[in-house]
Amino acid sequence: MVNAGDMNGSGNLMDFLDEPFPDVGTYEDFHTIDWLREKSRDTDRHRKITSKSKESIWEFIKSLLDAWSGWVVMLLIGLLAGTLAGVIDLAVDWMTDLKEGVCLSAFWYSHEQCCWTSNETTFDDRDKCPQWQKWSELLVSQSEGASAYILNYFLYIMWALCFAFLAVSLVRVFAPYACGSGIPEIKTILSGFIIRGYLGKWTLLIKTVTLVLVVSSGLSLGKEGPLVHVACCCGNFFSSLFSKYSKNEGKRREVLSAAAAAGVSVAFGAPIGGVLFSLEEVSYYFPLKTLWRSFFAALVAAFTLRSINPFGNSRLVLFYVEYHTPWYMAELFPFILLGVFGGLWGTLFIRCNIAWCRRRKTTRLGKYPVLEVIVITAITAIIAYPNPYTRRSTSELISELFNDCGALESSQLCDYINDPNMTRPVDDIPDRPAGPGVYSAMWQLALALVFKIVITIFTFGMKIPSGLFIPSMAVGAMAGRMVGIGVEQLAYHHHDWIIFRNWCRPGADCVTPGLYAMVGAAACLGGVTRMTVSLVVIMFELTGGLEYIVPLMAAAVTSKWVADAFGKEGIYEAHIHLNGYPFLDVKDEFTHRTLATDVMRPRRGEAPLSVLTQDSMTVEDVESLIKETDYNGFPVVVSKDSERLIGFAQRRELILAIKNARQRQDGVVSNSIVYFTEDPPELPPNSPHPLKLRRILNLSPFTVTDHTPMETVVDIFRKLGLRQCLVTRSGRLLGIITKKDVLRHMAQMANQDPESIMFN
Repeated sequence: MVNAGDMNGSGNLMDFLDEPFPDVGTYEDFHTIDWLREKSRDTDRHRKITSKSKESIWEFIKSLLDAWSGWVVMLLIGLLAGTLAGVIDLAVDWMTDLKEGVCLSAFWYSHEQCCWTSNETTFDDRDKCPQWQKWSELLVSQSEGASAYILNYFLYIMWALCFAFLAVSLVRVFAPYACGSGIPEIKTILSGFIIRGYLGKWTLLIKTVTLVLVVSSGLSLGKEGPLVHVACCCGNFFSSLFSKYSKNEGKRREVLSAAAAAGVSVAFGAPIGGVLFSLEEVSYYFPLKTLWRSFFAALVAAFTLRSINPFGNSRLVLFYVEYHTPWYMAELFPFILLGVFGGLWGTLFIRCNIAWCRRRKTTRLGKYPVLEVIVITAITAIIAYPNPYTRRSTSELISELFNDCGALESSQLCDYINDPNMTRPVDDIPDRPAGPGVYSAMWQLALALVFKIVITIFTFGMKIPSGLFIPSMAVGAMAGRMVGIGVEQLAYHHHDWIIFRNWCRPGADCVTPGLYAMVGAAACLGGVTRMTVSLVVIMFELTGGLEYIVPLMAAAVTSKWVADAFGKEGIYEAHIHLNGYPFLDVKDEFTHRTLATDVMRPRRGEAPLSVLTQDSMTVEDVESLIKETDYNGFPVVVSKDSERLIGFAQRRELILAIKNARQRQDGVVSNSIVYFTEDPPELPPNSPHPLKLRRILNLSPFTVTDHTPMETVVDIFRKLGLRQCLVTRSGRLLGIITKKDVLRHMAQMANQDPESIMFN
């Protein structure tokens, strides 16, 4: 320690910041990270490790461990994400069936597992076995009749309400961040925003448990979006175990990008689609190294889920299908029509859902989240039970809609009138006239389609985990299956028409209605999320058929074009804007001819910019400036008169530096001079010990001139991930532009409310 008396000259002073102190370089909650600074810190760390590795064998081993830590984290993320996805799938399967009955031989078996072990199951009644009993059979020994139906109906509603109430209560009490899909917040976090606790251990635990409950309750939501949040929670947990990631927010986001890929990999059984989803949809900064690691994490996650085999079919998803019939050129027209439907549905859903969520935020409705969940669950259960297509889980519904009608199918959708003289192989059944079962199924599907469209608008955004992939796919699959059956019957009854004559002979298997369902599902999911490349890859990984890529591409592109005609925002971007997060979307274009001087602060008539001087302010001056303002940092200038820019000091680091100096350095008092230069200023005798803060000063802050076009400034903020940039003219400081200022200016130019951007 240096005594105050030794200070009067320019003797050798100890800069106490030569040693790093706790919390330096960290960020406050709801603030944006400085990507350039994080990148620079990682480069310094890597340089230090490389130079030390030449000193001894131990240091060399440590450098190898540091290099391998990224792959170890990916391995751990893949293992945990795959395991959790498998457990969620098994639990959902059991709890969904629990609403209708129970297995007497082992209550933890689902309906299907219960009847697997039975020796008394016939082929025609494969779903019926004495070990599985509906609640009416168990309680009143009746399986048919009005009283049995009413009792089963009542217990179905009660179980659904019980699951939903338990889920919303757990979220409210233990982890408020576990609600919603999680993807809008993940996108914002990956763009550099800090939301502490959003990827925490409690959020991981509660989201996993409540996801099982809400999907089992029969609400119109899916588990795929929340699984991305769960995987990112795993990524955050494992990255906190390695200082390379825990002490660098930029590096941590590379891990989270890979974790998002693992989440989609286990949600759809699509490892390549997961990597592309992370690249196309959620990631902000995606270097080549992260691409390889994402691929590895997605591979490990998919392998782990395959080992658990939750559906017992050696597939990673419930609705895996294989088609045997090729598609024909004339079918592109109905595929494109499905794309148009998907785009229109996406636009309708986004507008209605955002309007409802805004109403929830601005009215008393938002004060009663538990009541809202209970009411929506009750309405869903009451309307869903009578219709067999809405009663079952949405994944099972999609699976049935995707399926091709083989000789062994017992579904109503496969109730065709068979030709008794038919002697064809099992997988090559010709087109046949529809039977009464198909017509009644069409009516039920039409009612289910209207119900799903309406109820999903009110379900997404409630205070429970809720994904949107599965409900969107269900809407498209129902519409697609109905179109497919229509085209199939048209081709059968009018095979002599010119459009069918070339490719649909009598007795041929021309049209596959399941393929139309799959194309419709892709179109609706694309219309809502605006995904294109990753969506097509996910869908072809689901089907295992490369020859259907063209119909999927046609539908996905059409749905995006149609939806973009009504508005560029997908559902996740719309929710980001609704919540006021500072997200600068790479896809947004800025074409207005404004200049930096139009956006910078201070504006005309405003108070001058709050600045620090390089060697003329006291500790008390700095502390009072911090107390009177809420800015994230302060430009440092030579003096108030010249205002020549020296650098930029962060608010948080100033607070920590002064606090640590008072504790660790003798002689620092309120009237000590703070200086940011290499050498201390000339001070009169008996002056208190000055405080040197050069180490926390950013000597190369990003600057633009006042005549820089805002188009360039927006591009700089986007590509470099800046928090702020300073506006100068000939080296003299004029003002500052923050990320929030840029977003507000963009909102203003788009005739939106600039005050909707709430965070820094």
